[in-house]
Amino acid sequence: MSRESEAENPGNAVLPGALPEALRAELVAFRRDLHMHPELGNQEFRTTAAIKARLEQAGLAPRVLDGGTGLVCDIGDVDGVRPMLALRADIDALPIPDTKADCAYRSTVPDRAHACGHDVHTTVVLGAGLVLAELHREGRLPRPVRLLFQPAEEVLPGGAADAILSGVLDGVGRIIAVHCDPKVDAGRIGLRHGPITSACDRLEVGLDGPGGHTARPHLTTDLVTAVARVATEVPVLVARRVDARSGLGVTWGRIESGHAPNVIPQHAELSGTVRCLDLDAWRQAPDLVHAAIDEIANLYKAKSEINYIRGVPPVVNDPVVTELLREAMTARRGGHSVEDTEQSLGGEDFSWYLEHVPGAMARLGVRRPGERLVRDLHQGDFDVDEHAITVGVELFTAAALLDAER
Repeated sequence: MSRESEAENPGNAVLPGALPEALRAELVAFRRDLHMHPELGNQEFRTTAAIKARLEQAGLAPRVLDGGTGLVCDIGDVDGVRPMLALRADIDALPIPDTKADCAYRSTVPDRAHACGHDVHTTVVLGAGLVLAELHREGRLPRPVRLLFQPAEEVLPGGAADAILSGVLDGVGRIIAVHCDPKVDAGRIGLRHGPITSACDRLEVGLDGPGGHTARPHLTTDLVTAVARVATEVPVLVARRVDARSGLGVTWGRIESGHAPNVIPQHAELSGTVRCLDLDAWRQAPDLVHAAIDEIANLYKAKSEINYIRGVPPVVNDPVVTELLREAMTARRGGHSVEDTEQSLGGEDFSWYLEHVPGAMARLGVRRPGERLVRDLHQGDFDVDEHAITVGVELFTAAALLDAER
């Protein structure tokens, strides 16, 4: 049985909205065009224009968000109905080079790549919107649906916060999204009740002292030892001051200090991330991290300057909306196509929407079945099995129709 015929189950006989072959091919081409022209957060002008043009071609009326990139588009008659279901995609790329060899659609922009699958997310929501628009024209869309194409997911604290200020949740009662998962085969999704991602903040620390000669560390602040102790002891202190089940952790990505082997420097820097599995612990994290850094720095008489950059809370899936996604996938491709997934330590600004309305995110399988190599996210060689686009579109259209029945 081919992968396309997997969708031909009893659920499809009940639910309209399967993806036509001509549109399937168009969406693959659309995704490849986005992949070749990646744009960073809040700079997605070409991407926004391409989405807008295709929605307008379908007779829809998208609205560009206040910042000039990203857009929303309602399908169906919005007035006088109970809150809508929103389908969210993020549209920005990453500042890394595309290292794929022999790929006709590799990035044409130096040091820019769609290495997190946002091109797939965008194409899935676009495709779902086009299918739902056709159902609306045929009088078969029971309730309106909102498409949300959000910029700057990769820019802390995430473009979702600005999108919310632009009114994207006005009239929305529930919101759903997918995120590419290279550990799950295309044709399947992963679901989880409760937290499915972690909180993620950024941390920048500067330490200062008078400096001096390495022959006389007792007469000055031994800054290199101080920064080394901050690097090794702060993560331990922070982890011991909260419930271990919260998964609160500090991980450094950069340490820099000094220029000569016999000179104690006057300045040192560290930067890294703070991740957390638990929402309550995340809210305590800035105070805990500040206190731990100051405690170690004071031992060595180093002056500390801390820049704690709030990122995003965990994505906490609503159980009811999660089950909506499970029912939708089961209706399209059978119960075998849904698997349980673990909580990821990655961050996702979809969490900001869930501070306002219930919603859920699914892991969209993008691994080619049988492929042993896992092309991990945020790596220059990341790519997907484009069959995932079909799966995502049919998941979202089924979710919209089943949500209307509820």
